[in-house]
Amino acid sequence: MQDTPLDSFLFLENYQQATKWIAKHNQHCRIALERDPRFDRMRIAIANYAQNNQQIPYFAQYGEWLYHFFQSESQPRGVYRRTTYESYCSAETEWFVVFDLDALALQEEVDWYLAGISHCILAPERCLISLNISGSDASVCREFDVETQRFVNDSFQFPLGKNQIHWRDYDSVFVCPAWDESQLSQAGYSCEVWLLQRGQTWEEAFSIAVLPETILKTLAWRFLDGPSAHLDIVEVALSFYKKVYYCVDAQLALQQIKLPLRCDVYAFTHGDLIIKLGMDWRYQESQYQAGSLLAIECNPQTAQLGRIQTLIAPTPTQTIQGVDATKSGLVVHVLDNVKSQIQTFVWQAKQWNQIANAMPTTGAIEFVDQPWATETLYYNYSDFLQPAALYRYDLLSAAPPELLRQQIAAFAGGDYEYQQYFATSKDGTAVPYFVVCAKELELNAQAPTLLYGYGGFQVSMLPYYVDNLGPHWLAKGGVFVVANIRGGGEFGPKWHQAVQGIHRQRSFDDFIAVAEDLIARGVTSPLRLGIQGGSHGGLLVGACLTQRPDLFNAVVCEVPLLDMLRYTLLHAGASWMDEYGDPNQNEARAALAAYSPYHQIKPATEQRYPKILLTSNRQDDRVHPAHARKMAAKLAELGHEVLFYENDKGGHRGNVGVSEMATDLARVLTFLHQQLMD
Repeated sequence: MQDTPLDSFLFLENYQQATKWIAKHNQHCRIALERDPRFDRMRIAIANYAQNNQQIPYFAQYGEWLYHFFQSESQPRGVYRRTTYESYCSAETEWFVVFDLDALALQEEVDWYLAGISHCILAPERCLISLNISGSDASVCREFDVETQRFVNDSFQFPLGKNQIHWRDYDSVFVCPAWDESQLSQAGYSCEVWLLQRGQTWEEAFSIAVLPETILKTLAWRFLDGPSAHLDIVEVALSFYKKVYYCVDAQLALQQIKLPLRCDVYAFTHGDLIIKLGMDWRYQESQYQAGSLLAIECNPQTAQLGRIQTLIAPTPTQTIQGVDATKSGLVVHVLDNVKSQIQTFVWQAKQWNQIANAMPTTGAIEFVDQPWATETLYYNYSDFLQPAALYRYDLLSAAPPELLRQQIAAFAGGDYEYQQYFATSKDGTAVPYFVVCAKELELNAQAPTLLYGYGGFQVSMLPYYVDNLGPHWLAKGGVFVVANIRGGGEFGPKWHQAVQGIHRQRSFDDFIAVAEDLIARGVTSPLRLGIQGGSHGGLLVGACLTQRPDLFNAVVCEVPLLDMLRYTLLHAGASWMDEYGDPNQNEARAALAAYSPYHQIKPATEQRYPKILLTSNRQDDRVHPAHARKMAAKLAELGHEVLFYENDKGGHRGNVGVSEMATDLARVLTFLHQQLMD
């Protein structure tokens, strides 16, 4: 299909005209949704629940202090505060504020939001605070003293950019700068590594590496292996999934670690690198399968590899989700058929030995914190119907995990159930999905159903607590469905790699198969079925909108990719060519054009599409808002019904206060109620 004249200004060649168009359609979306009497009720209920003091304050432990970032109606940007473990476990926790972001934004008259806080492990009273403007990915970084509650004068400070800055020790930091175009790769990330000593100017910093601009990006950090041993490591991402790792020796020279191109390094402990393979690997006459977790002896100065031990060789239903290294052991999060389990190991007799543990084997587990040089693990457990709970577990203790906090229930979970089903995709692949609904759901094809998916970048969709959907969707007779389609990380590297590049259509086929299976089971009908996805998930639902509009009656498409022939030209798009393919190459371009939602739109006289709510964010410097703007404009021009809303803060992650997040969620729920329940 030919591009329309709208392309010129919505591709940001005419910013003034585009701004007027956005303002007009934002107002139309507000009128259509926010005047619905249900909108305010949901917004207030969601905000009140989120601000309830019984919500779990998750923390990071440094020394004797537990640190937590807290946002509320009175502190919408947030405060960084701390308490002791004893106080945290008491009935009335006493918090001490060490950094007030609202006060800083007011004082400096800048729309600051928190991008991250990193403490120096060996001197945790010092931290690096990263601040962004209105939620963008680019940030500034400043050193802060939590004892004096002040930024440190003549300290580590770095200007705005997509920088990567990590402590090396108290007196030095690794810096991968991205505040000047000369420092950037073609994808817009840093391709340089520097070491900056305390008291040095940037002109005096030591250049460790300047990589070609054709790489994706580079990172550098220090692994501490006890108080006196360490490994300084540089990761050079050649593309999104292909990486080369180096040790930084005592002379600050790089020594390549001869690992396979597709692997992730999780830890360095007891002289071993802990890695997960993203590909099959043959090394020293031994074969290791993709997805395996290995412990490899590594000299931190020469990068020479020694003994290799396979810790986990996953079955076809398993995948490694994460690893934390304790003082003497390893804690490994494994998914088995999309349910969490934990495997634990201890270092004994110069090898890793698996030990039993008492942690749960269903639902979703998330590591919250693992304080350095301890055997303690803090983790969160939940499932669709069980509120999140925070536990403390000692790796070497025979005692069961200790419950520290339990999130208050948002709804009566006992009235509902969730089950896992499998749909058959177009090529015969069995695709799992979870259905959350009332226990006595009548299979009469009348249940309003929301189908959620992602299916990209090895991201797994787990059974997390549906705290907001519970009272505002399930309790109203709705059904919630999560599809574990290919492209995610639910079943290891092959599950993801099956849809990379020119094979992306398989992921859309999986999602469509789940929708068809829901209809065939009598759960719902096309009139009552809606789909939702954000970012890459926005591409997913956008493609399904144009390919199978007969299956759905509502589409929620948030901060999406939609123009797949130009995605590499917008913001961080060039960094995703490993995932989607290069539109400048003929085979990849043909595959992209075949499903690119923006290019597949037909006039309303030829094809009816379900009503769509498209959202974007003006401060999104990851996925450009032009994707959503162009899609909305073209749909409207060709006669389709579309609601378009663009927020002016929060960035790609929606990193804003509680009130704004409640408003965004209420807007989506109001739209779904109107389309699927009315």
